[in-house]
Amino acid sequence: MNMQPTIVTATDFSAPSRHAAQRAALMAKSSAASLTLLHTVGGSALDDLRRWLADGSQAAHAIEADARQRLQDLAAELSRSQGIVVRAQLSIGHPVEQVIRHADDVDAGLVVTGTRGAGFFRGVVGSTAERIAKRSSRPVLMVRQLPHEPYRRILVPVDFSAWSRSAIELALQVAPEATLVLMHAVELPFEGKMRIAGVAEETVSRYRDAARREAQQRLHDLAADVGLNADRVRLSTPSGADPWMLIVQDEQEQDCDLVVIGRQGRHAVDEFLLGSTTRMVISEGAADVLIASR
Repeated sequence: MNMQPTIVTATDFSAPSRHAAQRAALMAKSSAASLTLLHTVGGSALDDLRRWLADGSQAAHAIEADARQRLQDLAAELSRSQGIVVRAQLSIGHPVEQVIRHADDVDAGLVVTGTRGAGFFRGVVGSTAERIAKRSSRPVLMVRQLPHEPYRRILVPVDFSAWSRSAIELALQVAPEATLVLMHAVELPFEGKMRIAGVAEETVSRYRDAARREAQQRLHDLAADVGLNADRVRLSTPSGADPWMLIVQDEQEQDCDLVVIGRQGRHAVDEFLLGSTTRMVISEGAADVLIASR
């Protein structure tokens, strides 16, 4: 990986966010990128503490000091385990805003978060991680599993919209040695209406086969255009279910440890929304998910 001058990883000290920090450290080591470990203490909560308690200011200082120490301890642990320099950054405010602001300030090439955690990080869909992915102008890696090695096999679902090529290039940057599975979920317009109209099943099957052949050819052309070696790419054109279901199914059947997917595809209407397919993959899949920024 060589696209990140800086990786920013957000932590709330939960086990899932520690997994994310470990993945970020592993990636920083392999790419010679710098790594910032960021923890945010809720500013409004500290203000409430100062207001409601006579010794609230003292308690707030104690909370900040404890968070700073835990952050420095975790940064030191990551530094020792990977042999890299890890910068610890404590911020005060709203977690989503602070992560996005800091990533912009340091011109980060990648933001890494867990998908579940304590406090602000609990949950997946609607969580801090998803809100960061919605709002950040930078790629966001959502880590589910404790990392043991670089990513080996990456699933890249494409819909042939403008972001498809950049998603493939991002996958190559993140894991230069990984095998890529390029997938297009084949959807058949009017298939249901054809059956209702009494069109013969043989004709419907020919229609499906033609759509799959076309998708295979377009995937082949896209792989060649990006410059993928044939021995490092697999092509997949499943059909018969919603795209998110096919993506999750392919992730499992192809034994992928990372899914690289666009924030939205060609049908999106709002740049600050995650498309429904992306949100369902985040919610239902098992692999880590990297949200391409564009």
